[in-house]
Amino acid sequence: MTAGSDSVAVAGGPARHIPVLARRAVHWLGVKSGGRYIDATFGNGGYARAILETPGARVIGIDRDQSAVAHGAVLVEQAQGRLEIVADRFSNLETIAREPVDGIVFDLGVSSMQLDEAERGFSFRREGPLDMRMGREGPSAADVVARASERDLAAIIATLGEERRARAVARAMVKARGAHAIETTGALAEIIARVVHARDQSIHPATRTFQALRIFVNDELAELAHALAAAERILKASGRLVVVTFHSLEDRIVKAFLTERSRAPAASRHRPEIKSAPPTFHVLTRKPEVPEKAEIAINPRARSAKLRAAERTEAAPRATSLDHLLPRLPSIADVMRGRS
Repeated sequence: MTAGSDSVAVAGGPARHIPVLARRAVHWLGVKSGGRYIDATFGNGGYARAILETPGARVIGIDRDQSAVAHGAVLVEQAQGRLEIVADRFSNLETIAREPVDGIVFDLGVSSMQLDEAERGFSFRREGPLDMRMGREGPSAADVVARASERDLAAIIATLGEERRARAVARAMVKARGAHAIETTGALAEIIARVVHARDQSIHPATRTFQALRIFVNDELAELAHALAAAERILKASGRLVVVTFHSLEDRIVKAFLTERSRAPAASRHRPEIKSAPPTFHVLTRKPEVPEKAEIAINPRARSAKLRAAERTEAAPRATSLDHLLPRLPSIADVMRGRS
């Protein structure tokens, strides 16, 4: 997620958009000349630009959004061989990198560029098609709203949006779609506003529901879990992992992952050999770092940001799955099949 006001001199010229906590993120990456880094959520290229300020540093940028990749072409040219941008999911970063790297940074959530483009359908403040797909592939938010059962809609909105009125919202959506298709951001926001009355007037009633649909449509939590496991495998010993989150569920997954990986597994009479597995990460941030008031004043979207950083140890990566960190919800395939 990026701010739209800051401008600093970096490799390739002034950066129009500076990511939240960018300087702290680059500090924790410990960028060095000759180092190889992954900007796993390239967006507007803010992190990549900041990393490239260090002479000799090289960056691989990853983004699901073809628009972000296209916009980064100028920076690729200006970086003179030190930047490569790949259109892909960041869960595939191990395959993309091909060899160990010195650092990886994740800036989770939707970018300001996506929010500001009405045709992408991410924002209830801008009338547009109800899309929300970061990679512009697969079912859209409109498809989910049209096909999901009331029960599944309520579960998605309650779990991923932490919306207390999730059942009422789901009921209202199902009733409204019975009369006509819900195809635009404005139409959905209006339906939600009829049943959700926000106490905080600065927070739109549709905020949590839109957030839930976006996370669900893009399978963001599973992507994150798979990417963290891939980062563990591809980071060099002493390589750094930096993650900036904007949602409590994302932060819980990152925190749980780092907690698990920074401790030796508990012994078990069923698996006594497990106690020999050493920690794979050393946590650098005892508590998550958050933006200062000045940064929030410039970019209000930064208010929920949290940064966590860790350093890779020499231990072999663990083979254990991270699926236990994910909430139990229907898959998008279940929804599109019309699961009852």
